[in-house]
Amino acid sequence: MKYTTLSKLAVRVLEEKESRPKVVAVAAADDLHTLEAVLCAARDGIAVPLLTGDRAGIREKLTQLDQKPDDYEIIDAGSPEDAAFQAALAVKEGRANFLMKGLIPTGPMLKVFFREETGFRIGRPISHISLAQTPSYHKLLCISDSAINIRPTLEVKRAMIENAVSALRSMGFDRPKVAVLTSTELINPKMPETQDAQVLKDMNQQGLITDCLVEGPISFDLAVSKEAAEIKGLSSPVYGDADLLITPDIASGNILLKSLRYCAGASTAGIVVGGRAPLVLTSRAVAPMDKYWPIVLAAAAAK
Repeated sequence: MKYTTLSKLAVRVLEEKESRPKVVAVAAADDLHTLEAVLCAARDGIAVPLLTGDRAGIREKLTQLDQKPDDYEIIDAGSPEDAAFQAALAVKEGRANFLMKGLIPTGPMLKVFFREETGFRIGRPISHISLAQTPSYHKLLCISDSAINIRPTLEVKRAMIENAVSALRSMGFDRPKVAVLTSTELINPKMPETQDAQVLKDMNQQGLITDCLVEGPISFDLAVSKEAAEIKGLSSPVYGDADLLITPDIASGNILLKSLRYCAGASTAGIVVGGRAPLVLTSRAVAPMDKYWPIVLAAAAAK
């Protein structure tokens, strides 16, 4: 399936909603912007909130938002870290389908999630994916990793591909086309990322990386422009039609994502994948709608 907008992804969530909608466990939910986003998702039928944190603070903010606090499940927690633990436990026990960060710093929250008793880690590195809706590209474009893995090794890059492909297939993407980005399509011993890209392509062809088609090394222009590939006399099903871009490091991923957003008019939303369940991980300072679309992504990717 091909999605051209984030809104169409939201439609899929609603169309495939089972008898019980997906439940989002919000860690440290006593935050107005987080609650606004979650309540908007609940109103639209995207996800049902399970709120953890300071019960009195959450109830007060729900009242400020013209909601009846008794309409929502609230798990009282004595600290933000305890709230994170309760949220992760809800996923482990099957009471929630995915997680969302509220009023808690990322570091302490992940430290709690990584505790063995939460069951969040499933034996491979976690990574971040962002979906970008751009006016000039014919479908949604997924980018990994702009937020978690600083200088990923070959094995981490493999996990980035597998995490992203698993999430995309849950969203309905058919055999995603993966471009392992470098600055060139040629292998250069002085550029280790080009060698990694070739190895990842070989692993895909050998059946070690499945459910996708991997091309690399590949430059950004070839990944998104068939014309650029034709000019260079190159041919691949991925050229001009990539679904997933794997960047060589966090700096290039972050720069690419922000360039699309601020210079190409892209709308973007991202989540953390590779754990027991998707995690909505946004800045505490962003506006409610910037938290809403990652909820849609997580609901679409959640099992």
